[in-house]
Amino acid sequence: MISSSQNRLREYLALNLAVFFWGLSFVATKIALESFSLFTLIFIRFGSASCIFLIILAYRGFPKLSMKDHKKIFLIALFEPGLYFIFETIGLQHTTAPEASLIIATVPVVVMVLAALFLGERTRLIGLIGMGVSLVGILVLIMGDRDFKWALGGHILGDLFIFGAVISAALYIVNARSLGKKHSALDFTGLQIMYGAILYAPAFFWELPGVEWSAISGRSIGAIIFLTIFSTAGAFLCYNYALTKVPATKAAVFINGIPVITAFGAWVLLGEKLTLMQVWGGVLVLLGVFLANRPGLKYSGRKTIDSPARFPAIPG
Repeated sequence: MISSSQNRLREYLALNLAVFFWGLSFVATKIALESFSLFTLIFIRFGSASCIFLIILAYRGFPKLSMKDHKKIFLIALFEPGLYFIFETIGLQHTTAPEASLIIATVPVVVMVLAALFLGERTRLIGLIGMGVSLVGILVLIMGDRDFKWALGGHILGDLFIFGAVISAALYIVNARSLGKKHSALDFTGLQIMYGAILYAPAFFWELPGVEWSAISGRSIGAIIFLTIFSTAGAFLCYNYALTKVPATKAAVFINGIPVITAFGAWVLLGEKLTLMQVWGGVLVLLGVFLANRPGLKYSGRKTIDSPARFPAIPG
């Protein structure tokens, strides 16, 4: 019989794996974009991952879902990966990467508000402190970059699009947490990825005539394989599994660990420089995630979730 501590370890291992794969996805995406245009890359990534889930579900048996469940899963896919990637991509064309990173780091705060409104989850002081520490860590991590430049003004439109990505991610997290009460993570993750691929199909066919297939490098193909297997199928499955067990607010704080993994991944794999200030920023982020996941998240007013392995009968 599996103990509650073993369940907790498994759930937080899933969260860490999701963050690790998503963090490295930025490095892999940078490599893949050497040969592919953006939406062609995203469609191939999610389309290939859909094939993986189709094989798994065909072997395991397709879930029996109501039309209402399908609508909810489609809505989740619309938020993440659908609108999230679109908002983030357009936003980065009109604002700076540092500003975008800081806005994205507010996802846990928005999740905290939505989870309180729709899931009855309440965050205690230690969780709020953890969120604050992780936000400070993100700021230090960004400012520690040797090429860091802060530009004020002229980026309102871009910032609004990035905030749209924040709302999309938060809505995905809260709705996936809610859906996890009725269905396994494997079932709704597979459909989420498939619906995501369908959403990106029109943009792919728009870009298709301009794709130079003969110019695609083996390095970019390797990056797409990693993005498909680990950063899409593996990461979304791990994160959705954790959301069926761990309160949404706690799971959301882990997202702030993604820039830390990206910075270290770029240092190791791409040879990009990593300053001491960035290292300390990463330490602060991880400390914030640790503090935010200390016991103390209330649920439904009076009950306190000390073990996130139980949930009474949730924005790519």
